Amino acid sequence: MGEFNYKKEFDNWKWDIPEKYNIGYDIVDKHANGKNKDKLALIWENENGDSKKFSFGEMKKLSNKFGNLLRNIGFKKGDRFLIRLPDIPEFHISFIGGVKIGAVPIPSSVMFRAHEIEYRINDSNSKAVITTSKYVKDVQGIKDNCPTLEHIIVVDDPKNDELDYKSLMNDSSESLKLEDTKRSDIAFFCYTSGTTGNPKGAVHLHQWVPGNDPSVLYWQNAEDKDIIAHTGNLSWIFPLGNGFLYIWRWGITTLIYDGKFNAERWYQLIEKYKVTNLASVPTAYRLFVTVRDAKKKYDLSLLRHCISAGEPLNPEVIKKWKDMFDLDIYDGIGMTEIMVYLSNMKGMEIKPGSCGLPQPGHICEIVDHDGNPLPQGEPGVLAIKKGDPGLFTKYWKKPEITSKSFRNDWFLTGDVLYKDEDGYFWFSGRDDDLIMASGYRISPFEVESSIISHPDVLEVAVVASPDSIRGVIVKAFVVLHDKNKASDELVKNIQDHTKKVAAPYKYPREIEFVEELPKTQSGKIKRKDLRELEKLKKEILGSVV
Repeated sequence: MGEFNYKKEFDNWKWDIPEKYNIGYDIVDKHANGKNKDKLALIWENENGDSKKFSFGEMKKLSNKFGNLLRNIGFKKGDRFLIRLPDIPEFHISFIGGVKIGAVPIPSSVMFRAHEIEYRINDSNSKAVITTSKYVKDVQGIKDNCPTLEHIIVVDDPKNDELDYKSLMNDSSESLKLEDTKRSDIAFFCYTSGTTGNPKGAVHLHQWVPGNDPSVLYWQNAEDKDIIAHTGNLSWIFPLGNGFLYIWRWGITTLIYDGKFNAERWYQLIEKYKVTNLASVPTAYRLFVTVRDAKKKYDLSLLRHCISAGEPLNPEVIKKWKDMFDLDIYDGIGMTEIMVYLSNMKGMEIKPGSCGLPQPGHICEIVDHDGNPLPQGEPGVLAIKKGDPGLFTKYWKKPEITSKSFRNDWFLTGDVLYKDEDGYFWFSGRDDDLIMASGYRISPFEVESSIISHPDVLEVAVVASPDSIRGVIVKAFVVLHDKNKASDELVKNIQDHTKKVAAPYKYPREIEFVEELPKTQSGKIKRKDLRELEKLKKEILGSVV
């Protein structure tokens, strides 16, 4: 990209998205019809070591077949279907084939239980589910409760009334008439994590993919010759975008792995496939840096750029990664409703712990709950200007919640941040995560960043815990590298360490050692669960005392 001039790039950015636009054509067919026909689109490997590779030309034929498959079983433009697949090539094929005919794929985690699948099928009025024999049982268990569900497509070993993916694909033509979609047509939707209330279907339009060009160009710093890998599952929006859809728009090769995250295995994959560009989440980076002698054991010499999102990345991890591989990790912030729009970018000064600056094309502000911009330095809600092509259009069948999310021409994210004197954004927490203790507003993230810099700490979550004198106190739930080290002495040691790293009033007055932290299926720590457990625990304790 040459020398990066943030102000120049931001001031000169212009969106150029044609009125007639189809994601499937843009990310696959345009390459298959041109010089990239034989270029690798996808490298795939699983836990058993099985692997496959697909060119853009092959992906065009396979996704065309799936588009015809859907039409052959009665699908029309606007019909929804649930993707319940692990990270296998059929995920890509079914997603692209769906959007090519104007159908609406809904990615969903294979970890969801039966009631979670039932809710999504019924809320979206989905006509079909595509899954595997390993994950079909829960779908079969709830199908009679889903009046709109007509078909269950199984990609490997179908039984009884299940449709045979392979047979139907064999009977489908490689030639497909694409639906005449517009940039403003619904393309897909993803359900929010559901940490408060029922999950909400965040509806994205076809323009969502080019609407995230700044993410690829400035944050991910992607280049034509790159091999890009994302450690996350495609059913979540960060990997779906930065590990698949955005990248293929630019004709760049991606690597996916079907298996549980393991830091050493991922180091092997990066070395084996000569990965140049890595996308991951803070939990994974925290595990990466614990691998002893990783730089000596693995050849990561071609790895040139690393990004992180999902939740803010602690400065200590950024420093350790830099010490290990002489590489920066470019942190960003996003959500299901609008993907990463605020980030650190290659060529700009990095302030460790900061979320960086708005990417060119994205207008962001810190506002109050009525959508009024706040002065520099004052914490408030991060907001995105309405009309951003990367912004979701609505919550499916939830007009009131959609309306409440927009104030004064801004979409309010619910993330609490502040802006410093240089315009950099700093994360404080979710709107309901901030801790008010002894007259102080305390950011759990800041306390967590201080605690995790202690050498014995692997992971930490900080929440407000009820206290009869102070109202609430700061409490930390700590996962140790070695659980056998847990002791009262270590509690005091971590407390003293925190007082040294952060302002003394922020230190955790209580520390509880735990073996793991509760997380959403996308890997975000569920502080809300910990807060509610603490409240219940203290209420019970208070009634006993």
